[in-house]
Amino acid sequence: MNTTTVKENRLNIRCDNHARQMLNKAAAYAHVSVSEFILSHALASAEQVIQAHESITLDPADFEAFLAALDEPVQANAALNRAFDRHNEQVER
Repeated sequence: MNTTTVKENRLNIRCDNHARQMLNKAAAYAHVSVSEFILSHALASAEQVIQAHESITLDPADFEAFLAALDEPVQANAALNRAFDRHNEQVER
């Protein structure tokens, strides 16, 4: 079965001649269009940036402390409420 993705959005960028030549050459080596080359590499970079900002890596001792803290009941205080407000302002869902 052949499925086609509908591309509803356009993205325009400006660059100098050197940048365009580099992109043309790289896309030719990859056997894709310049648009496909730019989009695939921009998406890969975007995934890395998002992963870096939306994941947490802990060493085993810190992970155990984190799990223990999750088991403890907490009372919301002003600082926690401010943190939730900042989170809601910064994270787009």
